[in-house]
Amino acid sequence: MFRPSVPLYPLKFQPIYKEKVWGGRRLEKLGRKLPGDGTTKIGESWELADLAASSPSGAGGGAERSVIANGPLAGRTLHEVIAEHGPRLMGRLQPTADGGFPLLVKFLDASENLSVQVHPNRAYARLHPGSHLKSEAWYIVHAEPGAAIYKGVRAGVRPQDLREAIARGTVEELMVKVPVKAADCHYLPSGTCHALGAGVLVAEIQTPSDTTFRVYDWGRSGRKLHVEEALQCIEWGPPDTRRAEQRSHIAGLFTTVTRLITCDHFRIDKVRMTEGYEQEIPYDQPAVWVVLQGSGRIRSAKGVEPVAFEQGQTLLLPAGMEDAHVALDRDTAWLEVTFPQALAEPIA
Repeated sequence: MFRPSVPLYPLKFQPIYKEKVWGGRRLEKLGRKLPGDGTTKIGESWELADLAASSPSGAGGGAERSVIANGPLAGRTLHEVIAEHGPRLMGRLQPTADGGFPLLVKFLDASENLSVQVHPNRAYARLHPGSHLKSEAWYIVHAEPGAAIYKGVRAGVRPQDLREAIARGTVEELMVKVPVKAADCHYLPSGTCHALGAGVLVAEIQTPSDTTFRVYDWGRSGRKLHVEEALQCIEWGPPDTRRAEQRSHIAGLFTTVTRLITCDHFRIDKVRMTEGYEQEIPYDQPAVWVVLQGSGRIRSAKGVEPVAFEQGQTLLLPAGMEDAHVALDRDTAWLEVTFPQALAEPIA
């Protein structure tokens, strides 16, 4: 049996790949060996997941628990390690009601438009046990020329307007279409009617839910729509995400940190460090890194092997790591996800 006294270290996970009709093979450019052949459409790679079964009333699946891929804990699920190590892994961060990690991290590769969809708002989730909020952020890793996302319905659109547009196949005309480019980052609070457009690869940071109600599927057949449920969840009009998306920037000689998203559920910074630089990792809460470019190593307590990382990998850094430092082999950038709710002093 694993002894809780063993020092914790940065955890990497086995990706959970999902075929999607709208998917592609762009994740191979991140150094991934994808399942299937060149025609197999991989739409999602779940990088870090600790998810109970989703609501049976919408699109979603069963429980998904990430399996650790490195070090002494390899082969165990994240869920098991949270149960065994508690605050040593989580710090002040509280697990979900079922003891899970309160974040889900994915890559999404859209070769075609994703369905127009919505996730439960607070009112719907209160009335429907098993349905959970799904607020998310999309960091644009790659975008083809002319690519866009759909972010909310236009001002003045009413439920009946949307019903009629679904019947006519003209839902796109009622959506707020936003052109995107690499390094953009968008927040989509739960209840926002949205879709990822073709030609976009994103890193998705979200609350741990897979409850999705499809409104419109661009004429594709064979996938169920959930129009009635969606109409109960949609927050009408464009979402006001200005506060969540307000950027700030701190630049030093070797390190640059750009705040991308601040919301109640998570905070996302983009960190860039110079080749050859080494720095202490000062966390007292868990942090998730999604590596965008470059490579390096994290060393922690004596007797623990350094953990190497590179472009395309996701790591969970436990709160209780001892004497942790990061050293860069080349110019490196990553998304750093932390948790405002786990701070000793709340953000004003």
